[in-house]
Amino acid sequence: MPRDLWNGAITFGLVHIPIKLHPAADSRNELDLTMLDRRNMSPVGFQRINKKAGKEVPWGEVVKGYEYEKGKYGVLSDEDFRRANVEATQTIDMLGFVEIDQIPLTYFETPYFLTPGKRGEKGYVLLRETLKRTKKAGIAHVVLRTKEHMAVLFPMDDMLVLNLLRYPDEIRSTKDFDLPAANSKAAGVDPKEVAIAERLVKSMTDDWDPSHYRDTYRDDIFALIEKKIKEGKTEEISLPEEPRAEQPERGKVVDLMALRKRSIEEKDRRPDGRKSARSPSGKTPGAPKAAHPYRHRKSA
Repeated sequence: MPRDLWNGAITFGLVHIPIKLHPAADSRNELDLTMLDRRNMSPVGFQRINKKAGKEVPWGEVVKGYEYEKGKYGVLSDEDFRRANVEATQTIDMLGFVEIDQIPLTYFETPYFLTPGKRGEKGYVLLRETLKRTKKAGIAHVVLRTKEHMAVLFPMDDMLVLNLLRYPDEIRSTKDFDLPAANSKAAGVDPKEVAIAERLVKSMTDDWDPSHYRDTYRDDIFALIEKKIKEGKTEEISLPEEPRAEQPERGKVVDLMALRKRSIEEKDRRPDGRKSARSPSGKTPGAPKAAHPYRHRKSA
């Protein structure tokens, strides 16, 4: 069973249908490539560089700002974002119903699958079949990751699908572009050319079957990778591992004094393999005394 992002409910009027929300996109087959340094084939990471100082910036020193004029920013604090963020309600609030064909394709963004939650099967089926019979889709508000989205809810076979929509101000106006004349004759298109184009479209028309289409670019890249692996044309590097503390075997009695003695010997061992001279008291000659942790602390 695919993982669910959250458990919530579809609500409209007095209707409350428990549901689970799942990502519809499957990222397991994505072409995920790692950036490598050509000189030694080590993985390349990302750094946050101060463009003025040329030095890396720790995460704790990073703030966000909006550039309202060239070089001038309105800086926002974490508290500003907390005040602006909407509360995650864990509900899909239905606002109304429309014919899904009325929504331009440019508004569709991210799909999610909805499955019934605990004791939500009857309400789930009732809503699904009602949308099928009326040929309607629901327009809703939903909060995901502290951001409010507009969404459309519609049936797909036996599944209810929630597809996030872009807001109108997120889509450019077609008036911003220079386009040919709407009238084909004014654009110099001959009626005979239109008739030929229509016949071509009809000859290539078929029922929608997504299995007919593949990401041939990804397939070709994977084929090249498999070929390189079979031919031994690969690179292998050994990254330094972080030191791990020794873990005693379960059921084995640990000699703490022996471990302590061994750690002292390893600490005092010189580069030439000889041990450092130690006084009868066990201290290295000339070593400064360790400061008492509370000796210089001021009283409250």
